[in-house]
Amino acid sequence: MLKKYFEPGALFSYHAFRNLWISTIFTVIAISAFPIALAIEILDSGGSATTLGLILGIRVLTGVVFSPVGGVWADRLPRKTILIVSDGFRGVLGTTVIFFNPDSMSIWILAVIVGFMGISDGFGAPASQAIIPSILPEHLWPSGNVVRNLAIKGSTIAGPGIAGVIVGTVGTHATFIACSVFFLLGAALLFRIDEGKKLVDAPAGNKFFHDLKEGFKVVWEVKWIAAMIIMASIQLLLVVATETVMLPVITKREFDTSSVFAVSVALFSLGGAISAIICLKLKIKNRGTVAVVVWGLFIFAPLVLAFPSSKEIVFIAYFLAGLSIGPWEAFWSLAVQQEVEPEMQARVFSIDYMGTVGLLPLGLALAGPAAALFGEKEFLIGVSVFHLLICAVTLLVPGVREMRSPGKSNYSQSEQKK
Repeated sequence: MLKKYFEPGALFSYHAFRNLWISTIFTVIAISAFPIALAIEILDSGGSATTLGLILGIRVLTGVVFSPVGGVWADRLPRKTILIVSDGFRGVLGTTVIFFNPDSMSIWILAVIVGFMGISDGFGAPASQAIIPSILPEHLWPSGNVVRNLAIKGSTIAGPGIAGVIVGTVGTHATFIACSVFFLLGAALLFRIDEGKKLVDAPAGNKFFHDLKEGFKVVWEVKWIAAMIIMASIQLLLVVATETVMLPVITKREFDTSSVFAVSVALFSLGGAISAIICLKLKIKNRGTVAVVVWGLFIFAPLVLAFPSSKEIVFIAYFLAGLSIGPWEAFWSLAVQQEVEPEMQARVFSIDYMGTVGLLPLGLALAGPAAALFGEKEFLIGVSVFHLLICAVTLLVPGVREMRSPGKSNYSQSEQKK
């Protein structure tokens, strides 16, 4: 059954993509396992929840701040080089954490270590998205993006489980070492990738800020890209952050178990994987319309938390909410790859990362106080309505419905006609 995927011309017949795919699994497992081990280490050593939040927040913050910088360099240098250095650096940093002890090391030293890990995240994220067109023919970009995203989704689920097993059997220090090994294995697999010629020569250092400005200029000029990034940024701040905080709180209180939280998250991911595969198989003209409308299904998550009548209803709602993200995984990266010139793509993806994730930590911090101020049920209903409103407004922006600038051919088609 799987043989067809390895036949000549099929997705996994390209050794560069195979290596990238396996490398992605190792890297994402390490990325998602590391915070679990870090949290247990800090709390078991007497650290407070405030300390833990500060440390984890610093990683997100540095990743967001340095993502545009990583995008510039991923457009200047071979993307595999950026990924190798990023994974290798995270591998080294992961091991240094084993020397952390709250009784003998300043918490700020640990913050610096984790901050550097976030910087590596900021460099690796845009490069990993922009590399697909360099290693696959255009007709395989859609399946390449989706299969890569499925690997990320599965590894994100597996990472915390692997961390839990290692922590429970041999301790947190062994988990940090395991994360480092996964990072280094991911880096090693990338050495055999051939991207072809370098996109552009690295210009003089004084052009760096010019290149950074050009990335923001492209996003602003391509109105549908700017509109979708702004939409996602606002929704993550007010809707996704609220759901993320309230899910474990409400399900633990209502059902007296943490298992509902874990199962809901798994079902959400399953729904996303299924809808991404369905979208990959369908021939869809107005990709943006489908992506934004289906994204509206996310309201099932906050709404079911407003009315948590039973575990089974919560599970069904989270599976339906998970369906909302599939079209984004199938269409977003592909649309950017088709419309934006290759030498600008990493910068666009880095701005996307910064824009969508940048306000999430603030939303996470404000969700609890906002729910207390307005009332849980009222606040959850309010963000649900707001979610649909923002989706409707975004569809009015020219180009959003097709994920293409009106009257403009995508760059890849133009190149083929030359």
